[in-house]
Amino acid sequence: MGSLQLIPLTDDTGQITKPELLQSAAALHRQLRPMLPEDGLAYLSKMQRVCRYGARLVLACNEQGQPLGLALYRLYENTYEDLRLYVDDLVTDEAARSQGVGSQLIAWCEAHARAAGCGYIVLDSGTWRTQAHKLYFRLGFVISSFHFTKSL
Repeated sequence: MGSLQLIPLTDDTGQITKPELLQSAAALHRQLRPMLPEDGLAYLSKMQRVCRYGARLVLACNEQGQPLGLALYRLYENTYEDLRLYVDDLVTDEAARSQGVGSQLIAWCEAHARAAGCGYIVLDSGTWRTQAHKLYFRLGFVISSFHFTKSL
């Protein structure tokens, strides 16, 4: 893989600073989250709401500016891990998987977490995403708990 450019798409307040670049990554993001809006303006509106609630975005692009990966993350403090960086979404374009994009996004998130004083970087991953799990294990993640969900 050629050189990747990692571009933060939000500022410290959660304001989306590069809306046109985020819109160009909508189809990529839907590879992980197919329920996201297909309409570019609806997608941007959804992401603005998510970022108002604490999420931040970083995009990985190739030398031509094509989006190859995206991470949506947030910093927060809880009672059992103190300050941590939680990765909501980590997606690499299907055509660019196993080429280091995901690893570089995780490394960027780790550096950001350390700079913010976090003691942990955390993520959830669907049980069926076994290829992603191989990456997470290789990068030193461990399964520390079960995540339970109940629809309301």
